[in-house]
Order: sequence, then C-alpha cells, then structure tokens
Amino acid sequence: MSYSLMCRRVASIFLASLLSAPIALYGQQGSTQPPPADPPQQSGQAPAAGQETQTPEAGGPGGDTGAVALPKKSTKEAPPPPAAPKVTNPADIGNYSIRVDVPLVNVDVGVVLEKTRQFVPSLQEGNFRIFEDGVEQKISGFQQIKQPITAVMLLEFASVNYAFVYDMRVAADAFARQLKPEDYIAVMTYDLHTHIVTDFTQDKRRVYESLNTLTIPTFSDRNMFDALYETLDRMNAIEGRKYVILIGSGRDTFSKVNLDKILKKVKATPDVTIFTISTGQMAREQADARGMGGTRTSMRDLDYAQADNEMRTFASLTGGQWYNPMFVGAMPEIFKAINDSIRSAYVLSYHPTNAKMDGSYRKLKVEVVDNEGKPLRIEDEKHKQQKYDVIAREGYKSKQTVD
Repeated sequence: MSYSLMCRRVASIFLASLLSAPIALYGQQGSTQPPPADPPQQSGQAPAAGQETQTPEAGGPGGDTGAVALPKKSTKEAPPPPAAPKVTNPADIGNYSIRVDVPLVNVDVGVVLEKTRQFVPSLQEGNFRIFEDGVEQKISGFQQIKQPITAVMLLEFASVNYAFVYDMRVAADAFARQLKPEDYIAVMTYDLHTHIVTDFTQDKRRVYESLNTLTIPTFSDRNMFDALYETLDRMNAIEGRKYVILIGSGRDTFSKVNLDKILKKVKATPDVTIFTISTGQMAREQADARGMGGTRTSMRDLDYAQADNEMRTFASLTGGQWYNPMFVGAMPEIFKAINDSIRSAYVLSYHPTNAKMDGSYRKLKVEVVDNEGKPLRIEDEKHKQQKYDVIAREGYKSKQTVD
C-alpha cells in the first residue's frame, strides 16, 4: 500500500469519528443509543411518576401540550357568593308568607266588515275598550296575531234527507280545500253515536280520504249535544286556541246531555271558538213551497227554528259566527271568511278588577272607538262608511279556588 493511500484512509476514519460524536449526547452516560420513546397517555390520565407537567403562559404552548395554547390559571380563589338576604316578618305577626294569584284574562277579538266579512287590520290598542260585567277594564296586553288552525270538523252524518248530507259534504270539502300545511285538523261525525274518523293531522290527503268515506249514513238519530260535549272534552287537553267547525241541521234527538248542560259546557270551556253552518236550508224551503201545511209542518218549522237558534248561540257564546246558506255555491266564500277570522285576530289581555276566584260567569263586551272615544268610523276608498262587526266571546267562567 502506498503512503498516500494510507494517509487518505486514516483521514477518512478520523472525520467519521468526529461526525458520530454528537449522537452520544442523546443517550445516558456511556451509551450511544437514543432513549426509548415515552408511551402515549390517554386523555385524562395522570402523568407517570417523576414526570413533570408545565402550564404554559397564556398565548403559547409549553411542555408536551403540543400546539394548543392553554391560558394561565389564576392562583387566587374566587370569592364566595353573597349570602341571600334574610327576610324577617315583624314579631307581632309571626312567620307567615303571602302568595297572591292575579288572574289574567285573554280575549280574542275579530273586527270584520259586515258585507264582505273581511278582517279589518291595523287597529291599535287605543281603539279597543273592554268591559266585564259592565265595568271597564284596563288593557295590559295587546297584539295582532296570525296563526295556524287547530280545529275539529264536527259533522252531522245521519240518514234523514240526502240534501242535508250533500250540504255537509260540500261544506266540509270547501273548508278542507282552504287548509294550509301547518294546520292541524281532526274529523268527527255524529248520528246516534260520536265517531272519530280522523284524529288530528296535518296531512290534507287523510282529511280528503276521511270525507270520501261519508257516503251512506247508518242511523237517522242526531245526538248533537252529546257529540259537541265530547268534542269539547277532547279539546281540553290541547293547549292554545282551538276551533270547532260544527256542520249540521242543528236538530237533536236522544242526547243524554240536555241544552242547559251543553250551554254550561260551552261557557266553561276556555280558548275554544265554535263556527256553525246549518245544512238543508234549500230542502226546508222546498218543503214549504210544496204546500205541506198542517200541524206537522208547523211543528217541523218550530223544530228547525229552535235548531237554528241553538247553532247561533253556540257561535255567539264563543266569539264565532253562524251561517245558514241557501245555496252550496256560497260555501267557499263562507269558509274563506272563517279562515280569515281564525287566522287573524286581536288579542286583548287584562287583569280583572273583580279578582274573586269564585267560579262565576263574567259577561264581556268589547267596543271599537276612535282617538276621541267615539265609535270608530270605517270608510272605503271612496269615503263611504262601512258597517262592521266586533266578534268576541260573550263571557268566561272565572277560576274557582279550592279550599
């Protein structure tokens, strides 16, 4: 081996030893191997014995926390919450507490034009006065609402005269066609018994299908009072405003509930408005035109006059409306008016001056006035005065305390 070649080999060995020297700094004394990696710790696991953790200053990472900056914890303890104030009654009255229940009455009010039944919007709180048993009340809350419908269609389906069934079918179909997707509707019928055809649903298809099943009545009896009583009972469990669309002749045959009892039930049921549509008006007129006179006809007319009065009363007691159309072609307009009345309303709230909770019935009256307190005058675009109706329930039953 030549001298120059031997010198090159010695130099390369020396250079390699210099490059490998820093590796030994990672190991323990006398070792040239790197330390084994620490086993990973699960979240929430305490650090191993002898291992120290550091909390970084706010705004930067530290220790083995990775790239997450942890805020610096304060070493000061939070002050204790202030003690609740202690209330002590005067020594001469003992340690008693007083709880006062202040009743609040909400009244739905509709203002509609007499001719078109169109809802009158944009009225203000100052346009309303409300009286309870003749005493004016101070209005504490006022709002105009637009709301979906939660209603039961209560339909007379009895085997008496096909004209009545036909009118009922047309009326129910006209109402169903004006429903909106957010409305909840149930369909019930009555003859000798009350039947739930469709429970509350938002599916208009189910409503149509249930109406299409009403083809051949089974019984000729019409127990309307029982059916309305049962319907109001079912609706007591539903919160908010509810409506009953009662479509029938108004006649009642063998109900267990009499007229006085159903009227008390209507008055005592809160947040329910009843709209009534009398059927068979054309058939009744045709029967009279055929000259079927005598005592039997007079009794029949008296029965229907009483039926119409009952249907009108159910509506007026609850702030609804009664309709007795002669022609089925009027049904769409009727239900358009009902929809407008249901979906748009003013809500007046007040704390009654008579705060007694004795279960008594309180008569209500709502007036619409101008800024000077005179009856409000409504005009059309030609400045012609328009007549209007103020629709509100006739009263309510106050709560009764139980000793």
